[in-house]
Amino acid sequence: MSRDKKFALVTGCGKGGIGEALVQEYTRRGIFAIATVLPNENSDHLTATGITWFPLDVTNEESVISLKEKLSSLTDGYLDILVNNAVMLTLYRDLLGYTMTAIDTDVEAVRRMFEVNVFGPMRMVRHFHGMLIEAAGTIVNIGSIGGVVPYMYGASYNASKAALHHYSNTLRLEMSPFNVKVLTVISGEVGTNILKNDVHRELPEGSYYEPLADDFRNHVQRTPKTTSRFEYASKVVSQSLRPSPAPWFWTGSATGIIRFLDMFAWRTIWDFLFYREFNLNKVREAHLTKKKNA
Repeated sequence: MSRDKKFALVTGCGKGGIGEALVQEYTRRGIFAIATVLPNENSDHLTATGITWFPLDVTNEESVISLKEKLSSLTDGYLDILVNNAVMLTLYRDLLGYTMTAIDTDVEAVRRMFEVNVFGPMRMVRHFHGMLIEAAGTIVNIGSIGGVVPYMYGASYNASKAALHHYSNTLRLEMSPFNVKVLTVISGEVGTNILKNDVHRELPEGSYYEPLADDFRNHVQRTPKTTSRFEYASKVVSQSLRPSPAPWFWTGSATGIIRFLDMFAWRTIWDFLFYREFNLNKVREAHLTKKKNA
């Protein structure tokens, strides 16, 4: 039985982010796009463009269940596309772009990051899988090149994205009997507001990486070359609407070279490249000098 409308739910649609661009693109293509924002988060940018939105905190079970009840009524129990994009919620501004060396990481802070980046998508799938199965729909998990390569100062974020990638791989297999597709987007750097929230972060006093304090400060204040979030959204939406989307879809700044090296180079190629790029020899020399003078 054919249906007049197709429905896409996109989590994490705060102003200036990827989610906002995604719901706009789905709407442009004739899909009934439904956005979510955090409870008490400004939603004027969605209301102004006529996009239906609901409050949602993916770390809260009751919030997810409440959204499911509202959507079931709105969509008659179908959901064609679920985009798990709420990966860096403004609920945890101290975690936005959490940049820190692995050994200096605040583990309790990172626990909250995993609640959003990993357990959030798991929670959404747990409660919305029935609606997706009814629609023979598509789950889109927004991953990152950080989950593929050991990008310096990003151990915690990288780990959360790697976990999401592997969860998606197994989910893709397990949902295949129901004709539900799972698309993992390996995102490069996209032009959003995320990095602005991390510009004041510094290495802790006494860190073994203190010789890189200035480098670290320059790193968090950098302005990287990025892909437009609207260009990114156009490509992701196109892929998600295909009858058979790619299992992994690489898009965004730097994904071309990273995909090539990940496929054809030896596994430790990144150690060699990043050791030089991030001046790790400064740390080694300082460590050796300290040991010698001890």
